[in-house]
Amino acid sequence: MPYVERAHEPTLYYDLDDYTDPWKNAPAIVLQHGFSRNSRFWYSWVPYLSRFYRVVRPDLRGLGNSSARFDFATLGIEAYLADLNAVIDHVGVESVHYCGESLGGILGMVFAARYPGRVRTLSLVSAPVYISDHDKESTTYGYSSRSEALRKMGSRAWAEASNAGRRFPPDADPGLLRWYVDEMGRADAELLVAMFRWISEASAVPYLPRINAPVLGLYASSGPITDDEQLRLLRKNVPNIRIVSIASRYHAIQNIAPAACALEVLHFAAQHDGIACHER
Repeated sequence: MPYVERAHEPTLYYDLDDYTDPWKNAPAIVLQHGFSRNSRFWYSWVPYLSRFYRVVRPDLRGLGNSSARFDFATLGIEAYLADLNAVIDHVGVESVHYCGESLGGILGMVFAARYPGRVRTLSLVSAPVYISDHDKESTTYGYSSRSEALRKMGSRAWAEASNAGRRFPPDADPGLLRWYVDEMGRADAELLVAMFRWISEASAVPYLPRINAPVLGLYASSGPITDDEQLRLLRKNVPNIRIVSIASRYHAIQNIAPAACALEVLHFAAQHDGIACHER
């Protein structure tokens, strides 16, 4: 269980899944989770990626097994970018393929623009370039704001409400829904309030033209968070981007269609590296 220990900064945790040939120096791919989630949300991707890549799944500070012993008021882009650099340094590589879902994708866009030498390819999964007013208003559930909803409902009840009609279809596996809520319910509500305070004002739009890495975007064909305007911004401003539509009206395509998503990311990264990903 790798932990990144740092002076005066929270300890960071990441999972490392590596089933590559031990005599090869396989490249690394970072899978970064989104708001209120943790590294476990990538479990279904690991079998598809870890035969060819060292799969690094970090927990954002305060979530999962990463320490929450820090001033929540310090949450922001500089803290998150420093954490990403610390994890990559700890893995012992200069650059990685980066894949981020939702908030993890926003962080990836900024990271790729600010640290171009560290990002070999950038993959975005249901990642908005900013949080729209509609998304802010649709997650208040009768309260005046998402922050009030998180405080009054708690992280678990808020996650359960957010799943309904937004993340998953009505016929989703009940076991998956329970697991999803249980995992999101582990997050501290005050941490989530602090995270959303920053996220609600954050925008990756100014960084898009500065992304030099090849970019793959995986988006629901009719998603509730990333609309046509955001996709237009990506196509217009990112120099080298390919967007793939996943047939769904729901946000959690990472967990709804893990094989389709993971294989798109695998072959996108492998094409860049010249790695053959088919074995007999």
